[in-house]
Amino acid sequence: MSKKRVVYEGKAKILYEGPEPGTLIQYFKDDATAFNAQKKAVLDGKGVLNNRISEFMMTRLGAVGIPTHFIRRLNMREQLIKKVEIIPLEVVVRNIAAGTLSKRLGIEEGQVLPRPMVEFYFKDDALGDPLVTEEHIAAFGWAGPQEYDDLISLALRVNDFMSGLFAAVGIRLVDFKLEFGRYFEGDTDMPRILLADEISPDSCRLWDFETGEKLDKDRFRRDLGGVTEAYAEVARRLGIIKESGETDNVVSFTGGK
Repeated sequence: MSKKRVVYEGKAKILYEGPEPGTLIQYFKDDATAFNAQKKAVLDGKGVLNNRISEFMMTRLGAVGIPTHFIRRLNMREQLIKKVEIIPLEVVVRNIAAGTLSKRLGIEEGQVLPRPMVEFYFKDDALGDPLVTEEHIAAFGWAGPQEYDDLISLALRVNDFMSGLFAAVGIRLVDFKLEFGRYFEGDTDMPRILLADEISPDSCRLWDFETGEKLDKDRFRRDLGGVTEAYAEVARRLGIIKESGETDNVVSFTGGK
């Protein structure tokens, strides 16, 4: 890994120069952060699980016509992706009140929203990723009018698909964060909008349908413990790894099989 050129390093992932033009290698770290990196830890195997879960979600979203940056998984911690120009917005879709929405508006956590709600946050760690409006996005040129419409449309399509997928395995999709990028194909000046980054329990709130147990990063934020165990439970329910007690192809928390 030392021979690869680092293009970007974030809190949970590293991007390396890819083997072919227009590609990158996305490496999933075991680092966990919360509250704008004020809280940090290293959780053995988190990166392995997030890599596998994100591969699963991106592959299935691609199969239903949602364009993504994902090309293929390379190994237990890395995947080959298309190089995109990241749009500096986090797109959050909410189905149930939780987290900052509950705090900001005084809505009880767990209240089902009348319809899926799409919010935009400006990607800037120094500012704490502030909530922004369509007016801000247009005024500062973070996304054009058509791109803005495309982001909302794609986010809602992702929500429809993932809500059903998780519901089928007894998990409630509370909310989630998406990132998108512009993909310049060939010599064209008109980029395509691709779903980028990752989809994992790091970027989604996932609650067990029956018990309400949290199966996501809130276990780390709220000191509930059992973070990687919860991520592994999500992977087991999705069929990515086998049930406890089965030994064939079970992914260990250290990255082996």
